Amino acid sequence: MRRSNKVSFGISAPQIHQELPIDPAEIQTYIQQAEGFGFHSLWVLEPFGLRAPSLLESLSLLNYAAALTRKIKLGTAVLALPLRSPVHLAKSIATLDQLSRGRVIVGVGLGGDPSIFPAYGITKEHRLGRLLESVTLMQRLWMEDRVTFNGRFAQMEDAPVLPKPFQKPYPPIWFGGSAPAALKRAAKLGSGFICGGSTSTAQFKEQTEAVYRALDEAKRDPATFTISKRVFIAVDKNRERAKRQLQEWFGLYYNKPQFAERAGIYGSPGECAEQLAEVAAAGADMIILNTVADLMNQLHLLGEEVVPLFEPEVTGTELPLPAQPEIYAHA
Repeated sequence: MRRSNKVSFGISAPQIHQELPIDPAEIQTYIQQAEGFGFHSLWVLEPFGLRAPSLLESLSLLNYAAALTRKIKLGTAVLALPLRSPVHLAKSIATLDQLSRGRVIVGVGLGGDPSIFPAYGITKEHRLGRLLESVTLMQRLWMEDRVTFNGRFAQMEDAPVLPKPFQKPYPPIWFGGSAPAALKRAAKLGSGFICGGSTSTAQFKEQTEAVYRALDEAKRDPATFTISKRVFIAVDKNRERAKRQLQEWFGLYYNKPQFAERAGIYGSPGECAEQLAEVAAAGADMIILNTVADLMNQLHLLGEEVVPLFEPEVTGTELPLPAQPEIYAHA
């Protein structure tokens, strides 16, 4: 299934905080140690509508991380585009890409909880149109000196928007989702696919196969396309304690504690490595390791005891070179 024997590892950012006030020094230490361990990238969740405790705003945290680091890439998995202004978002991402010297990966999606859409003045019926139009508009804002745009949800006349992103023509755009239409959309319009953390390894393998079929249909080179999988993980030699930790998280975030056994990875460092190897074999170019509690300790366990078990066979910091598809018409 996989193109090579290498898989890169990303790590979740210290975005979740059970107690206030937040300790910036602790966040700084985590981020810099994540880079020191050699993780490929640092990833944030979309905070809108999540049931979790204090969840820091995504791009604000990545801007902070950009100032603290020099090499680690900075990713969003995934931004709910229907809930965000594409003009504002395009400028925010371009700013982050400039400040980080081209380290941004833009993960986008429809948004997983449409019940919160009315709070943002929209309905779920128009979320696909908003997603497609937003991506098109952001691409044009990143590429063109002046933009005239007459969309269904946004209009502008001969507007200059600066800065442009550091990466040319713009940062890689990866699409999240699980429905067949979402997989085809990722293969047609993006340079990568992000599989969600509530998806089992078996389901991920099926989705990977569907993405490869869609890439073939779109006549796109799979060697320039990245397939990634978020996994919620708890490393603990006490397997039952690790499972309870994930059950609490899935209960809070998804209201489905049973997802821990279906999709979570937990247990000793060796057990976690074996399960991650199965995810890699199912098609992952990159695995986003998402810890849910005791973040600093989990970071060290992953960096010192789990990821090293893959070396030198299946670790690497290089992903497929992104090939941006041609800009497409808005919905």
